Amino acid sequence: MATEPRGNDSLASWAIPSRTARFAGEPQDVTGARLAAEEFLRDLSRASPPSAPEYWHDIVLIVTELASNAVQYAPGPFALHLRPTFDGVHVTLHDTNPTPPAPRPFRPNSGGGGIGWHLVHTLCSQVSVVPDEDGKDVHVFLPW
Repeated sequence: MATEPRGNDSLASWAIPSRTARFAGEPQDVTGARLAAEEFLRDLSRASPPSAPEYWHDIVLIVTELASNAVQYAPGPFALHLRPTFDGVHVTLHDTNPTPPAPRPFRPNSGGGGIGWHLVHTLCSQVSVVPDEDGKDVHVFLPW
């Protein structure tokens, strides 16, 4: 049975391999994770441009937020994995803290913070946290 392509289900988008980048967990690694995501998205956009321009920025923002949280709340290294899906991008960040993220109240008068996990749930079509013996994997799916 023949099927019509859906979303980003083109041969070109499947030609983009997944990427994994590993980081020591230092503050500058947040920038490294963002740059790794941008490199992946540049390659992906050559094969299959995003269906809306903001999707690129949303993915970079979420990667930056996840990496920042890993540096702040999970001591030690973290790994970032990006892969294209039929209709978007699957981002996985593994860190060393098995405690699932939890929303915090936003307190702008005391330096801010507290909006990251809300952003993740707002911009991502699916979010899951899978703890394991070495920490946890945070899986998010974003449109492309």
